[in-house]
Amino acid sequence: MVDLPAELWTQVFDLSADEDVIFQHGLPTAMAESAWFRHFNGQWDLRSPQQAIELVQRRSYATKKAIVRTCKQWRSLGSEFLYRCLFFSDPARLLTVCSILDASTTTSSLGWWTRRIHLTRFHASSLRGTTTESLQDALVSIIRHCPNLEIFIVDWPMATSAFVAIADALATYARKSLRTLHINVPSSALPKVIWALDSLPHVFAAQIELEAPTPDDVQPDDTPLGAARDITLRLPGLRQLSVKGHVQELLEQATGWTLPSLRHLSIDCGNSRSDLPDTLAFLRAHGAALLFLDLDGLLSMPMPRILAACPALTTLAFNGDWRVIVPDDEAGPSDDAGPPPFSHDKLVNVGLHGLSYAFGVGYAAAHTSPLPLSLLVNTSANDRTLAALSTPTLFPSLQRLRVLSRTLLGDLERADGPGEQGGGMERWERWWEMCRRAGVRLEDCTGGELGVLPAKEEPPQSDEEDEDDEDESEYEEDWEEGEEGDGRWVSGAAGGTHLTELQKLLDECRAMEETRDENYMFNDPAARALFPEIVVTPAGE
Repeated sequence: MVDLPAELWTQVFDLSADEDVIFQHGLPTAMAESAWFRHFNGQWDLRSPQQAIELVQRRSYATKKAIVRTCKQWRSLGSEFLYRCLFFSDPARLLTVCSILDASTTTSSLGWWTRRIHLTRFHASSLRGTTTESLQDALVSIIRHCPNLEIFIVDWPMATSAFVAIADALATYARKSLRTLHINVPSSALPKVIWALDSLPHVFAAQIELEAPTPDDVQPDDTPLGAARDITLRLPGLRQLSVKGHVQELLEQATGWTLPSLRHLSIDCGNSRSDLPDTLAFLRAHGAALLFLDLDGLLSMPMPRILAACPALTTLAFNGDWRVIVPDDEAGPSDDAGPPPFSHDKLVNVGLHGLSYAFGVGYAAAHTSPLPLSLLVNTSANDRTLAALSTPTLFPSLQRLRVLSRTLLGDLERADGPGEQGGGMERWERWWEMCRRAGVRLEDCTGGELGVLPAKEEPPQSDEEDEDDEDESEYEEDWEEGEEGDGRWVSGAAGGTHLTELQKLLDECRAMEETRDENYMFNDPAARALFPEIVVTPAGE
């Protein structure tokens, strides 16, 4: 083995792990780009930004696993990398990691290296007899060993009792270091959420998902906030806030909070048709400095008034099926107190949710004449919204218009383009021409031009998902303590060598380093909204 100083090997391992995106404090947004990939059977599918981050974590772990399995020296130097990001797709692994960390001493705990904990969604069958209480205790114990924890993400719904214990552990052991928080809890746990935020004053990005109560649950009106109602939170570092689900009362309380750094807001009301939040009141309190706003839900929101409350906005996403523009024959008598026009001087990027009926594919393709009224109403609203957005006098700074639905793009790929049903093809051609004349780029959720689909004639490639599943089947095996290497190159289970794998990874790292755009993190509109103070210099200048 090449005799290099430990510091150089550590830098090599750091480059090989390629964890830049994993440790970003900002969370993915609706404007983040999805990506096409191909299944083993040749069918194309879309990978969401969240799935892409999970894939990065799995691949990074596979790299680190190869490093520590190589020899004794590399295992000694690379063990810290195994614990920098704890990603769990199998909840039972929590118990394994917990036992290892509990066996380490307080002064030399491997948890000292941990910066990210991510528990993704899992199937109930994966519990294999493990109780939720034991998983809760294991997670609390793991947090206790991680004084430098920066990112804590739990994708699966937590019971109120579990969240209370976990929030208390975060406030006790990661109060100063925690920057990113993503939780999913019942709406009845809202008072606990407020207390948790009050105890984590340095949070940079927070995503809070509140599950709507079931008929068997206590109704929200019967669940008082108690003392949490009187808390006026001050979160000076909170730059990104995302709320989803049953968020009416949360936003009502947050209207009175002090959020001086808030620049990025996402509100998703889901499929709720009642108990909608007073979004406009919240934006009148906190919208003046917002740079990014994402609104979604079934029922329309007053977009002209919302835009007027957010004068600095540069990126906007909303439901394209909303009736944003009211026809003249339906509008009431004009007066000075009427709503402001649907316009904005600074908007550069606009994303549209919905649009399920716009192009005659998917659900819209199943209808024959006469077309249902709901389809006609939606497509009429789509057309009026696109006409307004592509009017330079209303949106003079607009450069990008992105269709955000992955379902819609998948339907377009399967149908090989827009359908004739409901005027889908004609509508696509009309929208394309309107955007072209206005100098606006019309995009799909991958960031490519809307209408450019993956080529059908390409031969099927090896399935990335199969490789990922293989990695996942062995994922976290090295949490188990076993014999260390003996200083020799050893063969892998598949008959290859770690030397071959690592040589390939190092070659890729060198190539990436030579061609890497230093501003790649900030090329996405959402990233620029989070970090506007960073000036992006075009490559080659």
